[in-house]
Amino acid sequence: MGRMSVPALAVLAAAWPLPAAHAQELTVKPIIDARLHFEHIDQDGIAMPADALTIRTRAGAELGHGPFSLLVEGEATAVVIDRYNDGFNGLARPVVADPGNAELNRAQLRYTDHGLAFTVGRQRLELADQRFVGPAAWRQNEQTFDAARLQWTGLKRLTVDATYAWSVRTVNGNKGTPARPQSINGDNIFVIVSYAAPVGTLSGFAYLVDQDSAALSGFRLSSQTYGARLSGTQPLGGGWKLGYTASLARQSAYARNPNRYAATYGLAEANLSHKAVTGTAGFEVLGAGSGTPLTSVQTPLASFFRFQGWASKFTITPPDGVRDAYATLAANWKHDGWISNYGLGATYHRLTSDRLARRYGDELDLIASARIKGYTVAARLAHYVSRSFSANTDKVLVTVDWQL
Repeated sequence: MGRMSVPALAVLAAAWPLPAAHAQELTVKPIIDARLHFEHIDQDGIAMPADALTIRTRAGAELGHGPFSLLVEGEATAVVIDRYNDGFNGLARPVVADPGNAELNRAQLRYTDHGLAFTVGRQRLELADQRFVGPAAWRQNEQTFDAARLQWTGLKRLTVDATYAWSVRTVNGNKGTPARPQSINGDNIFVIVSYAAPVGTLSGFAYLVDQDSAALSGFRLSSQTYGARLSGTQPLGGGWKLGYTASLARQSAYARNPNRYAATYGLAEANLSHKAVTGTAGFEVLGAGSGTPLTSVQTPLASFFRFQGWASKFTITPPDGVRDAYATLAANWKHDGWISNYGLGATYHRLTSDRLARRYGDELDLIASARIKGYTVAARLAHYVSRSFSANTDKVLVTVDWQL
């Protein structure tokens, strides 16, 4: 399939003829959201800390007519405090991957009717828990995909979700270089087939990731991953509820990847909740192959901030893999008034290698958040203590989100 120009797609869509006026009315839904993001990083081995203050805005609209809709959205990131390495300016400070940016974020046509949804164009993908494919929403410049996606729920309890993506629009924005590109072409295929059983949702999945760029590790980030996942919840009585997730997969080389490897991915997680309080314990393994670089389980299209700690030390899995044993205690309260809800949380990660039994480090993550008159405010602290991998790092993260 040839590469499709999304701006051209949007222009063609604007000329799309609508049915007769007496059928269904045209609806217009505005899209406006903004985020103020402050990030401070103090990392051993780098003399100067990083201080980044950025403002990201998105604006657009979704037009609907019967089963059809057209969505167009732009995105811009403005830098207010620039004492950080944005990946391009070469400053001798820690990296905060939020460069200034202005670009077309989404431009998609969508058809939805009778259990079928088809979306084509530049779009957001949030698949399963986003471990393999997600929008990297923590970064100011969202990761989106030029893709065609089919979702089908035509049979009771059965869901089919299949996507072909020919380009990934990265968090690097419009300042992209070959080593940190704005977009990465490739024949990416993502398929999830799910069945809603009484015990939970059972899914089989295939993620075929084609990073068709020699500058990105010589094509060594291309992989094929096949596996299964179970996720569900069960009431226990007395207001208690048990949630659980288990996943197992096998990854190997795909497309032009010159490595020949096979590595195992695994996840086991359980959480127990009662009213406002939730406790979670989990164990995730990104397995190693031979110990050669990039022969461990790699997830270059993931939403990394959700996994292995907010210090973000493992966006590229080390050659010996990663084992993450983690526990979270969180509480969230709802309230009537100008503060409508607020929460506290703490997570501990014990990070080791999958191969050769090496202790990488430990991380403590803390969060306090509140919803205040339409604004969501959150303050986070990440404290990573290195045992043998990377360097001691402290991060302070503050965000203020608003959307129409």
